[in-house]
Amino acid sequence: MSMRSAPIVRLSLLNTMNAAIRFLLVLSCALPALAIDQAELDDRIRTLTSKFEMLQKQPDKRIPTENLRKAQGIVLMDRTKAGFIFAYQGGGGVAMARDSKDGKWSPVAFLSANEASLGFQVGGEQAFFVLLLMTTNATRLLTEPTFEFGGEARGTAGDASTGVDGKVTSSEPAVLVYSDRKGLYGGAAIKGGAIAPDNDDNRIYYRQPVTMKDILFDKKVKATEAATNLATKIADYSKNAKE
Repeated sequence: MSMRSAPIVRLSLLNTMNAAIRFLLVLSCALPALAIDQAELDDRIRTLTSKFEMLQKQPDKRIPTENLRKAQGIVLMDRTKAGFIFAYQGGGGVAMARDSKDGKWSPVAFLSANEASLGFQVGGEQAFFVLLLMTTNATRLLTEPTFEFGGEARGTAGDASTGVDGKVTSSEPAVLVYSDRKGLYGGAAIKGGAIAPDNDDNRIYYRQPVTMKDILFDKKVKATEAATNLATKIADYSKNAKE
């Protein structure tokens, strides 16, 4: 390479780098336009509702009526896979809490989960699962930045008679876990950091900054049509057939 051509090569590399930087800047400005919107979050709730119904229609996997009736909170989670430049696997879902006075379900609050905790610790192959929070202490964990439903798993996921339980502070089952598949749980339940509030989705959905406490306990927002439909389905499956 001649002495004259070296500056030309360096200039070409500099131009390429500048072009790449400009592309990344344009991309960063465009990302908000690609962000999820309220309609997509409604679709997510409807999908979780459909999966909950499918679970309940399978005699060998459905959640017992009595457990649904006693639950103080509920979490529906679904594994997801997405990627833009960098792919990742994780999960997303919603939580609802039952009002201790009138027994009605709160609006939905959105949750996120990471692959490390949602993977092999919760079976690795399952696509959908439901957590029933059987105590007020367990339900209040939903207001934490990240929450842990620990303890050793017992029984088989999706088993209509036993379910899977974790413990928060007492010897009684505080969390029951059901899945759309069997035989997944062989070790720990859902470990710390597995689930966290999705503050961005909650802000987009309710068009204002809101906390989990605002949504689940303080009645700062109103339930949407999709959330009301989910609450109705849960209430319907909480009734005995003779009712």
